[in-house]
Amino acid sequence: MDLSPDALESQSWRRVSSNVFPYAALLDGVHWVVLRLNDFPDHPLYTLFIDGTRIFDVDVLTLGSHPEHELLSPEERREVLALMRGLGPYGAEVGRPCDGDFCTCSALTDDFAAKEIP
Repeated sequence: MDLSPDALESQSWRRVSSNVFPYAALLDGVHWVVLRLNDFPDHPLYTLFIDGTRIFDVDVLTLGSHPEHELLSPEERREVLALMRGLGPYGAEVGRPCDGDFCTCSALTDDFAAKEIP
């Protein structure tokens, strides 16, 4: 599986319409690749997940040249949010969710992630 910046940038990213998980793509039509938007600069800008498993943090990532990415269908959105349940706060994927005084991680609940944004 190629996870180079060029390969990631060329994915067919789609908007999740979530404050926490803004973009997702299907890798090889099977595995969900999801970006979590972190509380930058306290944490790296994004964390990349594949099927709910943290792969690495990313500070710079260009998601192709399309100014508007297509939205996930409601069913796909539910699937992505269910996959990412409990992974909103930075560090939740390793059992140590951030609860820092100066970042917003404690607000990144599943309910917050599920609120649709325009």
